[in-house]
Amino acid sequence: MSRADLLIRHLLFISLHFLPGVICADEPRELSIALGLPPWLKITGEQRSRYETQDEQFRAGQKGSDQILALRTSFLAQVDFSPFKMTAELSDARQYLTDSGSAVDTNTVNSFELLQSYLEWNLGHLGTGQHYIRLGRETIDLGNRRLIARNSFRNTVNAFSGIDWRWEAQSDTSLRALWLLPNQRQPDDLTSIQDNDIAFDDQDLDLQLWALYLTLPFPFSRSSLEFYTFGLHETGENTRERQLYTPGLRLIRQAEVSTFDFELESIYQIGQSSATIGGDKKQNRSHFQHLSLGYTFDLPTQPNLRLSYDYASGDRDPDDNENNRFDTLYGARRFEYGPTGSYGAIARSNLSSPEIRLNFKPTTKTEFMIAHRGIWLASSTDAWTAAGVRDASGNSGHFVGQQLEARLRWEVIPENLRLEIGLAQLFPGSYLDSVPNGYSADTTYTYLEMTWRF
Repeated sequence: MSRADLLIRHLLFISLHFLPGVICADEPRELSIALGLPPWLKITGEQRSRYETQDEQFRAGQKGSDQILALRTSFLAQVDFSPFKMTAELSDARQYLTDSGSAVDTNTVNSFELLQSYLEWNLGHLGTGQHYIRLGRETIDLGNRRLIARNSFRNTVNAFSGIDWRWEAQSDTSLRALWLLPNQRQPDDLTSIQDNDIAFDDQDLDLQLWALYLTLPFPFSRSSLEFYTFGLHETGENTRERQLYTPGLRLIRQAEVSTFDFELESIYQIGQSSATIGGDKKQNRSHFQHLSLGYTFDLPTQPNLRLSYDYASGDRDPDDNENNRFDTLYGARRFEYGPTGSYGAIARSNLSSPEIRLNFKPTTKTEFMIAHRGIWLASSTDAWTAAGVRDASGNSGHFVGQQLEARLRWEVIPENLRLEIGLAQLFPGSYLDSVPNGYSADTTYTYLEMTWRF
């Protein structure tokens, strides 16, 4: 069966089995209601299909065009016997239509995995706030998701096993403490990934993550201030031997009509790490800075215009005893750097990057976004990490290029069915004309996505 035939059959399967019941509905449908489940039991699901194409490659060692059909299906069940709640989520992430040269890895494939399985206990009011504790495996979003996130665009999702405690007060003050073993997705060899083989994820004490996260209200309306510290401890063969401590703060004001909104985040990283697996272990001194300012106009389409700047340090000297490349830990990047998936041209390391972005709503059910971003290396002697190319001499300069991104979302049936189409165009700069093993051709990435929630 050809790739085109496989794609057409998949889309027909979705159309014939799922869409008629959804489109004929007058309001969003929920599986729990349709099954007549008791109020203490809730079952939901999601099926996402995304077809991606890419003309020309920017990654080292790869050439030509590529395509991928990325499928992700999940079912989540919650049993609520207050003060206890049990949650379990099965996830199946697969790929089709790729060839032997495709850039697929565990970010794309994780077939039939128990993504979440935890017990939550509401301890009630102790002192001035409400206390909760979770035990087991879970997915996590913290802050603006730059250091730990439940991935939304990427086909596979980060998960963690351990203890998660949080305290919430009525004054919008909260404190969260976590000790976690990050899940290591399996299988991780290329042949098994291309075949969508099933192998359950694992975790062990050689890789540990902990965090303290404090959120406080700020005097401005719709504003908050966050202080946090992360610790990552990684040992063993075939690792980067990371012992990283990552303190930071974040000040944010949410968007509202006829008002300026802003975000400031400053993160520092100390400890020890190596830049590559098996490389020399060095002192880590790195940092990340983000600043954005936006304004929402009082118009029917609610346009929000935003200016942003990101700086993630890069390694200044490959021959000294310091590693200055910032490590984003388990953070997401699609929400500010463009599509990931088989693309992902921008990463939160060795980066100096301004952006202008416009969001608006053409109709009540549609949202359009267009953004233009410049891409420079923070350090000319470090790598463009997303492409895996590097000029250690620094003679190739800093200017990687420019990215133009556009996206249209249509909530066909709100809370049930969403269609999305997107484009990212990478225009190479002077760096790619001279860096060893680099490519200077324009890269065009497009995708068409359908998400069905039930």
